[in-house]
Amino acid sequence: MPRPKPVVYGLYSWTPEYGLRYVHPANRRTFEWLEPLGKVFEKIDETDDWILLRYDEQQFKVSRELFKELYVRPPFSFGDLVVETDPADDRPAHEGLISDVFYDEAADTFRFQLVEKKRKIKRVFEAGELELQNN
Repeated sequence: MPRPKPVVYGLYSWTPEYGLRYVHPANRRTFEWLEPLGKVFEKIDETDDWILLRYDEQQFKVSRELFKELYVRPPFSFGDLVVETDPADDRPAHEGLISDVFYDEAADTFRFQLVEKKRKIKRVFEAGELELQNN
């Protein structure tokens, strides 16, 4: 799905303890599995009743009540091709697509996970450890 212009980024700090009314019934199970705390979403649409959020390749209808817009853009977003800037001496740089975007509110920093050769890298990278790869 094409991104709206401009993209609105935000957090949706829902947990099951908040109750089920905040998440559309069709999305509850997958949203719970996503564990949304600290993850950055793209708001791609809204209606009177719901907003539509995107996280990587998934979309979720949720109540607008818990959405908190971020006024700072992450330096990378879902699907961006990036390369590690300073790999350890004994291995090649990681290169892959951004699959997860995290935001640490206390430190005001973004962190990222990559998919490299169709496998998610366990390591989470700071923004300064990555740069956009030119195709």
